[in-house]
Amino acid sequence: MLARVLSSSVQGIDAVPVEVEVDLVFGLPNFATVGLPEGAVRESKDRVRAAIKNSGYEFPNQRITVNLAPADIKKSGTGFDLPMAVGILTAAQICNRENLERYCIIGELSLDGRLRPVQGVLPMMITARQQGLKGALIPSANSREAAVVRDLDIIPVDHLHQAVDFLADSSTIIPAAGECEFGNRDTGNYKLDFCEVKGHDYVKRALEVAAAGGHNILMKGPPGSGKTMLARRLPTILPDLSFEEALETTKIFSVSGLMHEDSGLIRQRPFRAPHHTISDAGLIGGGHNPKPGEVSLAHNGVLFLDELPEFRRAVLEVLRQPLEDETVTIARAATTLTFPARFMLAAAYNPCPCGYLGDRRHSCTCTLTQIKRYEDKLSGPLLDRIDMHLEVEALTVEELSERSEGERSAAIKKRVEKARKIQQERFEKDEIFDNGGMGSREITKYCPLDSISSSLLEKGAEKLKLSARAYHRILKMARTIADLEESERIAGHHVAEAIQYRRL
Repeated sequence: MLARVLSSSVQGIDAVPVEVEVDLVFGLPNFATVGLPEGAVRESKDRVRAAIKNSGYEFPNQRITVNLAPADIKKSGTGFDLPMAVGILTAAQICNRENLERYCIIGELSLDGRLRPVQGVLPMMITARQQGLKGALIPSANSREAAVVRDLDIIPVDHLHQAVDFLADSSTIIPAAGECEFGNRDTGNYKLDFCEVKGHDYVKRALEVAAAGGHNILMKGPPGSGKTMLARRLPTILPDLSFEEALETTKIFSVSGLMHEDSGLIRQRPFRAPHHTISDAGLIGGGHNPKPGEVSLAHNGVLFLDELPEFRRAVLEVLRQPLEDETVTIARAATTLTFPARFMLAAAYNPCPCGYLGDRRHSCTCTLTQIKRYEDKLSGPLLDRIDMHLEVEALTVEELSERSEGERSAAIKKRVEKARKIQQERFEKDEIFDNGGMGSREITKYCPLDSISSSLLEKGAEKLKLSARAYHRILKMARTIADLEESERIAGHHVAEAIQYRRL
């Protein structure tokens, strides 16, 4: 007897439909899996056999062949356990064949028949809806994440016998309820706030400009000057995620296995701060079955690299492509995958190995050779791709003891949102999200300068010996500063402020 079960497999951050074909014939008992299965899929036969027996069903004493079609795509993960078990029981005439054509089935089985959660459920559900299926049978632990996809009945199951009874029409399971509408009720629940930061008005203003235009930022200063404190508060002034951004971000976290059981859509912009011992594959993505790296996990959010020179140079150099293209392409012999990587880079480092070069209260103990070797860890091409270069000075005792609070994140966020709204209207037909994503064509179109502003920028570029890329980045920052003032024209003081952010 032959049975066909609809399932799905993740490729990158998207999913492809997979048909699990199960054939039972008389002959020597055997269980074979074909269709380019990876290790976890090949091991499914042992879990499936034990789960069927321990759930009270008789395992067929026949020759069993399971084909995962299409056979030219590698299948990985543990989500094929449940469709294999259902296919075997259907071929044994226990389940209703008609129901198999209407539902996508996904889930990992324990040896006693219980269902465990799997990774990548959200993109699988999106694919199931695109196929026109009625619903999907998935582990209960994945139900809230899956219920984000509308117009699809999400059937949560905890045990193999529940799935079999439902498909045999002998029991009814109420579909999981999805969230009625996408709101921003979770976006303001940050534990951090800019009002907690003493002083640093110049740096706060720079972070506001960076948030308003999606610009990358580099902070240099002695230990304890507040670089990390400032960077960690950057997400609190970024605009709320749109539904499309939230869906894309959630897909990345879903295929990476970072979703919690009680999580639906991710509503807050991600903030990723990897340790400096990270590998290039961990930062960019990769592996035998390529997975998203930190730059993709920071998609639509902030990637913070603290102690920047402590990262291996080879690791930092791979940041060049995502900073320019906002995507990461990982090529392997069998496949090529592209992950989204549109993030704001916030980086911080000390001025020298001991950290106190130029500090007013401490004397530097480093030699000139040590300082040069330390600075040489950061290549010119990488620094050129970072829009804003800031110096963060250590605060005095008087500034630290100041009792008055600074401006709250909510107030800064309102100004940022106004500027972003202007940019959305400006780039509505250009598929650009913010000023930081402008190319040369958009810069020419949206960043015209009068004679005074143009002369000021030329003098600044000549004095600071700026490259063409840095010249264009100053123009983009000037456009953002003008947007914060709701000015259609870029004035001289907008350009002057933008130049100040490249003085380091």
